[in-house]
Amino acid sequence: MARSKRNCLSRRTILAGGLAAAGASLTSLPRAFAEASLTLGDHDITVFSDGNLTLPMNFVLPDKSEAEIAALMEPHGLATDTLTPDCNITLLKSGERLVLFDVGAGPNFQASAGELPGKLEDAGIDAAEITDVVLTHAHPDHLWGILDDFDDPLYPEASIWVPEAEWDYWRADDTLAKTPEARKSFVVGAQSRFEAIEDQVSMVRPGQEVLPGVEAVDTSGHTPGHMSYVLHGGGDSVMVLGDAITNAVISFEKPGWVSGSDQNPDKGISTRKALLDRLSRDQTRLIGFHFPHPGSGRVERSGEAYRYVAG
Repeated sequence: MARSKRNCLSRRTILAGGLAAAGASLTSLPRAFAEASLTLGDHDITVFSDGNLTLPMNFVLPDKSEAEIAALMEPHGLATDTLTPDCNITLLKSGERLVLFDVGAGPNFQASAGELPGKLEDAGIDAAEITDVVLTHAHPDHLWGILDDFDDPLYPEASIWVPEAEWDYWRADDTLAKTPEARKSFVVGAQSRFEAIEDQVSMVRPGQEVLPGVEAVDTSGHTPGHMSYVLHGGGDSVMVLGDAITNAVISFEKPGWVSGSDQNPDKGISTRKALLDRLSRDQTRLIGFHFPHPGSGRVERSGEAYRYVAG
């Protein structure tokens, strides 16, 4: 799909005038703003926090008993009634490009999330300097931060890359009617935001090199068009997972358990298992959106399951 560049600055950018340009080395950002920075060939990768969510366990694991949940979570010292997953946003600096992978929740989802714009500003990065936004999927905590407080595009100069199947699903005429009542707001929110950014959007298909060194990987199941991205450089690679693998304990130790956040639970399980197998075999570094901040690490085999190794 062809895109038409938006040349006007948003009102938010005008009000936030005076921010420093994003030309400084990202690897030197203060730790208060970026807990993980790494170099991948010519790429600098930095992870920012958008805050966290609060999710009841009966939503996360809808078909598991309290005893099963306790047996899994308590050895890790984790709560058994509620999860408070971090939200990790990956920023890629490559040449003249500043690329965000997902944009966080914005101000209208959960009060504990939506911190990304302030974190970028504190780090001296102007939203108008973002050249590309690459979306994994259209759930609120990944998409809703695409607009500012005035419902204008927050990243007015960016090319916005959206998985084609994701775009088609959320914008379909019958999606709202087919969606359970508890998630209808997800559809309304996705549709309004996609409409607002339509002039900036280009489609992404599996296997596509979205940007130099950025490969799109089909990880559908969590949503119909969910996409993860492998960043290649210097003979190494890093995969930005999105929500293909959502939890650093549950998804690894019990990859066959149904996740309440997956729109297609069976496809979510098969995608998760295949991805864990690939990552453990190739020892590709990963960045998990909902892993403990900053979410970077690797996958190791652990018997018939897997183990997340942070770092």
